[in-house]
Amino acid sequence: MPIRTLALAAVCSAALSACVVAPVARPYGYGPTGGVIVTDVAPPAPYYEPVPVAPYAGAVWIGGYWGWRGGRHAWVGGHYEPARPGHSWEPHRWNHRDGRWHFQEGHWRRH
Repeated sequence: MPIRTLALAAVCSAALSACVVAPVARPYGYGPTGGVIVTDVAPPAPYYEPVPVAPYAGAVWIGGYWGWRGGRHAWVGGHYEPARPGHSWEPHRWNHRDGRWHFQEGHWRRH
């Protein structure tokens, strides 16, 4: 009887040891256009993305970034866009403040 109980306890311990409890990475707010996300989870290290040759004259490379999808960070690849005279591209970025990570979408800024 004691051996059977000990074996059952060992099997239950082994089964439960595979359980992992992790905090949920949740955003708590969105900006007026859906562009600002706040989370407890830091973005991964920057991802090196080679910049391909421009497909046409005046094309501006919009670099990739770590976005937020489905409750986690997800890489969004870069792409080319037509230049906008009188504007410059402000890249997407994550800022750490107040102990949280705040995402700000990239945008064209008038000079």
